[in-house]
Amino acid sequence: MGVMTDREIPSGMRDDARESWPPQTLIESFLGNFNFEFRPGEDTDIADTAAAQAAARRFRDVLGRYASGVTVVTSMSGDEPVGMTCQSFSSVSLDPPLVTFIPAKTSRAWPMIQRSGHFCVNFLADGQADLSNTMASRGVDKFAGLAWSPSKTGAPLFDGIVGYVDCTIHAVHEAGDHYIVVGRVQDMDFTVDPTGDSPDPLLYFQGAYRTVT
Repeated sequence: MGVMTDREIPSGMRDDARESWPPQTLIESFLGNFNFEFRPGEDTDIADTAAAQAAARRFRDVLGRYASGVTVVTSMSGDEPVGMTCQSFSSVSLDPPLVTFIPAKTSRAWPMIQRSGHFCVNFLADGQADLSNTMASRGVDKFAGLAWSPSKTGAPLFDGIVGYVDCTIHAVHEAGDHYIVVGRVQDMDFTVDPTGDSPDPLLYFQGAYRTVT
């Protein structure tokens, strides 16, 4: 996707609208990246026309006003850990316990996660923006120097997170340029300090990381 110039800001949007647009790394997971790999996925093919680009930007601008938590979805590809930053995560069902995340069809991490048959969703805490950015990048060894332990399914579980759900893949549905991945929860937990308090979560709103404070 090309970089838009000031002259290409769609009609009706403020001149400083670009300042609120999500960073490219985040745009790339969530909309295929929302390729944020989440973005915060991978690149989504959008027709290279002014109208299509404006519509995609408008979609991102509006959805960017919905505050979301930031997660890293992990798994194992053979003996190698894989992970992607993802905002598109939600609970689905209590009985049976099901959750969902939505990777882009262009995501490079998702095919490896799918082949493994399992994944762990790490809920990131305030102070873990660097971890989010690393997992949203396209580095060869994104896990270098990171502290993690295997979850029940064997997927990477990071230190210092708010909580996690460890899942086997229950169903996968096509949805436009994304997949809706439904996982059946096999294990879960959350972090508390000696006083019973949980860490503050890492949030994402209007193109920037936020916290509850």
